[in-house]
Amino acid sequence: MNFIKTKIEGVYIIEPRVFLDSRGYFFESYNKDEFVNNGIKNDFVQDNQSKSSYGVIRGLHCQLGEHSQAKLVRVLQGKVLDVAVDVRLGSPTFGKHVAVVLSGENQRQLFIPRDFLHGFSVLSKTAVFAYKCDNLYCKESEFGIRYDDPEIGIDWRVPADKIITSEKDRLANSLKDLLVRQK
Repeated sequence: MNFIKTKIEGVYIIEPRVFLDSRGYFFESYNKDEFVNNGIKNDFVQDNQSKSSYGVIRGLHCQLGEHSQAKLVRVLQGKVLDVAVDVRLGSPTFGKHVAVVLSGENQRQLFIPRDFLHGFSVLSKTAVFAYKCDNLYCKESEFGIRYDDPEIGIDWRVPADKIITSEKDRLANSLKDLLVRQK
């Protein structure tokens, strides 16, 4: 596996070694030893999967406090723009984001440390999205920031009239609200 550092400390793009032949392909999507050797020592305890249609934006979500989650995300089928936003108080990159295209074709993954918001937009007709978490979901710790928060300024690569999102995500907080809540 190739671990690529991004512009935000702790966020990695992971490219597997894909072995192709006449039958199809094979690759390791996770190998604990390789992750540990690259500084990622998280113990994953929960796997999640979703399917979405073109224009869907899911996020920006996180869990706060002791229930914060690191995530290892990938796309099994289709193509998404995956986004991680740094919300670590005191971080020099607070409020900054990394955006990476993940697809069933490129097989890339994104490792997102704890205390980051996460979201994605679907760029293909449909996408099947899967991810590992290093902490169990806790509804009381859930927090969301609007996908279109101007302070973050994410280009989701979906025209405004084609965006599909949940009511919960449309009514989510702002980055400023997070600062108030964390103080």
